[in-house]
Parts: sequence; C-alpha cells; structure tokens
Amino acid sequence: MNVTVDLFNDSDTQTTIDSNEVKNWVVTALKSIKVDGDMSICIKLVNTKEAAELNLKYRKKDTATNVLSFSSVMPNSCQSLLPNRHLGDVVLCPEIVKCEAAKQCKSEVAHYAHLIIHGTLHLNGFRHKTENDAKNMEEKEIKIMEKLGFPNPYLVV
Repeated sequence: MNVTVDLFNDSDTQTTIDSNEVKNWVVTALKSIKVDGDMSICIKLVNTKEAAELNLKYRKKDTATNVLSFSSVMPNSCQSLLPNRHLGDVVLCPEIVKCEAAKQCKSEVAHYAHLIIHGTLHLNGFRHKTENDAKNMEEKEIKIMEKLGFPNPYLVV
C-alpha cells in the first residue's frame, strides 16, 4: 500500500500533529478496513469561519464543525490519469478540536487521530445515519484507535 497524505494548515492555530503521524493514522485505518492500493488523501486545517461556511454549504448546518469529509468525485476517465486514486479530502478545524479535547479531557493528538480516522472511514463509505451504522463505525474507530495506542474516543471523563 502506498498512501500519499497532504497536510495543509490554513488556520491560524498551530497544531501538535505532523504529516508522518497523520499518514500512520490514515494507513492504519485503511488497512483495518482492508483497503489496498496506491491512493492519496488531503487533510486541510481551516479556521472556524471556513469550517462554518463549508458546513452551511454542504450540510445546511449554520455552525462551525470539527470535521468534514469530501469523497473524491473525480470521473474514472480523469482518475486513471493520476499516479494514484484520490480518496478525497478531510477538513478539520483546529480551534474546535482543541476546545473539544480540553472539554473531554483528551489529548489533542488523540482527538485529531480519532477525527482523521473518522473522516477516512467516511471517505470509504462508512456512515452513521442509522443506529446500526453508527455502532459499526464506532466499533471500527475504537479498534483502530486501540491499534494506534489511543484510548476509546467515546469514553469521555
């Protein structure tokens, strides 16, 4: 498996994550759901204003959010011209991630790992609209987090 992860920080908030650990989180998530091949993913960090604009435009929710996932909609005819398959983009808002981590008594790194894994699963068809889908997705996230040495992200102190 060859995965390219592009990490862009377009927010004003400095983070404690780096592209190598982000790549490890993405690769571990993909392997756990048995996705293989050459692929790329873009992780973009944005400010609360952009997070709110994107959430309003694509989810019709008028508030900033911690994470959004955008699956690639590139036609196969174009996709075949690229060196690898682009899975899509995961957008995170560091200001919200930092605040949530503090409120939930989690490390920022663990919260970033969880949200990037969550976004990666979304890019691969996982959803949480029904109770059963949510349970399945949460179980996958918990197992992936455990593989990476992080605690269950759904246990809030």
